[in-house]
Amino acid sequence: MEILIALLVIVLLMIIAASKYKFHPFLSLLLAAIVMGFVGGLNEEEIITTLTSGFGKTLGSIGIIIAFGTIIGAYLEKSGGAKTMANWALKTIGKNRSILAMNITGFIVSIPVYCDSGFIILSSLNKAISKHNKIPLAVLSVSLAAGLYTAHVFVPPTPGPLAATAALNADLGLVILLGLAVAFPVSMVGYFWAKYLQKRYKNNPIISDIIDNDYEIDLKSNKIPKTTEAFMPIIIPIILIALKSISNYPTHPLGEGIISKIANFLGNPVIALLIGVFLAFKLKINIKDAIHFNWVTSGLKEAGIIILITGAGGAFGAILETTGVGDIIGSRFSKLNLGLFIPFIIAAILKTAQGSSTVSIITTAAIIAPVLESFGLDSSLGRALTVLAIGAGAMTVSHLNDSYFWVVAQFSEMDTKTAIKTQTVSTLFQGLSGIVIIMIIGWIFI
Repeated sequence: MEILIALLVIVLLMIIAASKYKFHPFLSLLLAAIVMGFVGGLNEEEIITTLTSGFGKTLGSIGIIIAFGTIIGAYLEKSGGAKTMANWALKTIGKNRSILAMNITGFIVSIPVYCDSGFIILSSLNKAISKHNKIPLAVLSVSLAAGLYTAHVFVPPTPGPLAATAALNADLGLVILLGLAVAFPVSMVGYFWAKYLQKRYKNNPIISDIIDNDYEIDLKSNKIPKTTEAFMPIIIPIILIALKSISNYPTHPLGEGIISKIANFLGNPVIALLIGVFLAFKLKINIKDAIHFNWVTSGLKEAGIIILITGAGGAFGAILETTGVGDIIGSRFSKLNLGLFIPFIIAAILKTAQGSSTVSIITTAAIIAPVLESFGLDSSLGRALTVLAIGAGAMTVSHLNDSYFWVVAQFSEMDTKTAIKTQTVSTLFQGLSGIVIIMIIGWIFI
């Protein structure tokens, strides 16, 4: 019991350090791992060995994938590919259903692009639609933010769910397929909440006074990439990774010959994302002053911080596993038969307390990894659903200590009170609906 109390205190101190003193999570996770090592009875040499091996093992499995994913995101951001996707959604769904179009655009864009960056990229489009269709800017913003946030916590290669997949040794293809299946209805929850807000703000539209014609200029000048070029860096890697999972299904639907071998090679996440990177290179054609080196460097700079935090989370998880904390948690809570609700509630507490969804996902995955068997989740499906349960918790809820909350509020020109009533409540509904869907799937199939 003492070691569980120690873990609780250490996590609480991490939350305080991050929220009150803005202490970087990379250092917080490493310090927490060291302290837990001593509390768990490890000597100095064991702590260092476990720490470095846990760090290296985690990055060995996903470091390159994160780097490739952020490079693709940088190209979509800088080339205007994200706006191409928005244009496609508006044309396909219809400008009269622009609230739905922005939700779906956010959902697609956030698969390779961080939700904060995605919202900033599309904010000018949001304002243009708001003025043109006389829709309150807050309504469009909540719908867009919901779509972005959903893919951010559920669908790899976004770093959070990707790190959890590695920590829990889950099948990446299965996580992507299930993640998409769960994420879409959760995204729709945000859309329906935005539609409710549209009625509420009908007589008091929150519309920007700033004239912003970026969207119309882009469409007329054809400076943004073609639709197929914009989608290929995202769609092709996902298809390849999914085919690998299908190929490895026990019934071997693709056989066991050359086709299966090709599918397994191309569907390896490293190869699939590398193909996505080369497809992203085509997005730069119409931009004369940009060079590939600068865009790749921009993506790698963003990847660096993510990779280090992910590695630190792996180190923390390795210490918890070595000290036997997982066995203790398993023996204490397995009898409660809460299953997937445990990772959800841990992630939700961490998210609400310290603000970062990615840190919440990585920390929760480290805590949960050793106890999967105790909770009856030590199967391919169980591990994948655990990743998603953690993701649902990591979006519950976004408020004042979350950078994404402020991005949505500031770029939508909402005051804090309005942002809490709209954006924060949206993330609450989305997180709760997410865990309900995930637990229903688990109840049926596990």
